[in-house]
Amino acid sequence: MRAVSFNVTIPSYVVGKSLGRFTEAAVYGGLSGVRFGELPEPDLPGDAWVKLDVLKAGICGSDIGNLTLKSSPAMEPFGSFPAVLGHEILARVSAVGPAVRHVSVGQRVAVDPGVSCTVRGFEGERQCPSCAEGLASTCTRAGEDGETVIAGEPIRRGMTIGYHRSLPGGWGDRMIAHESQLFPVADEMSDNAAALIEPLAVGMHAALRSRPFPDGPILVLGSGPIALGVVWALRAAGYQGELVAQMKRAHEARLARSFGASSVVAPGEEAREALVGTGAQAYMPIVGDEVYAGGGFPLVFDCVGSGETLKQGLRYASVRGRIVLLGCAAEIPKLDLTFVWANELEIKGFQCYGDEAWRGKIEHTFKITHDMILETRAPIEEMVTHVFPLSQYRNALSTAANRRKTGSVKVLLDPTAG
Repeated sequence: MRAVSFNVTIPSYVVGKSLGRFTEAAVYGGLSGVRFGELPEPDLPGDAWVKLDVLKAGICGSDIGNLTLKSSPAMEPFGSFPAVLGHEILARVSAVGPAVRHVSVGQRVAVDPGVSCTVRGFEGERQCPSCAEGLASTCTRAGEDGETVIAGEPIRRGMTIGYHRSLPGGWGDRMIAHESQLFPVADEMSDNAAALIEPLAVGMHAALRSRPFPDGPILVLGSGPIALGVVWALRAAGYQGELVAQMKRAHEARLARSFGASSVVAPGEEAREALVGTGAQAYMPIVGDEVYAGGGFPLVFDCVGSGETLKQGLRYASVRGRIVLLGCAAEIPKLDLTFVWANELEIKGFQCYGDEAWRGKIEHTFKITHDMILETRAPIEEMVTHVFPLSQYRNALSTAANRRKTGSVKVLLDPTAG
């Protein structure tokens, strides 16, 4: 099968760090650890496993961060390489093991890329506390090899498909998954919309876990699919109050409004005016930037995780407000945490998705997201701005990485094209 794989080596790391600022060849091309070519097709390792033909696979901001070597190395022990990339996946079932009951050949499915204790071969009382709670994205066995045997060896360490040596991701023609990772897609949902279930589920998980919602306004920081997904998910989850989205570009602002934002502001003066509109009073210290008291946003979603957005969130949150971190915040130099204690702020991070309390039942975030895409009828597939054949992965990565130039929001790879 054809696939785009990534390997982490000392030489590729040195080249990427030294030359990545000057040429994309050092991060996506021949000088990098990224390769495109033929790989062996994986076999089913057990009776509850499924073979899949990939239909669409998204490029995530975390993919760009890892390939450009800008992400923190702190999570490296929870991946294994070389790995076929891609964790935002829509696929079609091509074969099933004899114990599979919930999906059938020919069915389209969204793939939860989280590698749970069940996938690793640990059942019942042998599951870690996170997996027992239905939150496999924080599986505490992610740094260990498991007991499931794939291609003649124990399943390797790793927290998610796409950064996993034993489990090929969606940037290839075919892959395998455990039945527990698969969620059927309704016939009436388009491929492009279904390919967004994974990133939208990130926003839905954060929205559902951030209830009860405040009476006052909510601020969402970020211009990408996760921020847009949070705007959509907050409305889908029942928030009816004022929802302010901070977006950089006009087409992103249009999407935010169509997903339910009450207003959209640009970073800088427009965002400051929105803060002052909540009743915040500005003060200027002897040195440093403006600070505020009174008013503010009781709930802030930071979907970027940069030094600038973290600084803004800490200053824009109301007293005893909550800041939700969804952007992959890592090492932030000179971050001033004064307002965490001065305003008694709560900071909460969320990792992916899992089992949720929803309408009197326990449902997986993927199922909730799928159903609410159909129920809300929001134009979420308009987030897909570019689709490339798998063989054009370099163009796809460049398009996703250079959003200001290309106008991309969500870029998909299509292994069935070309």
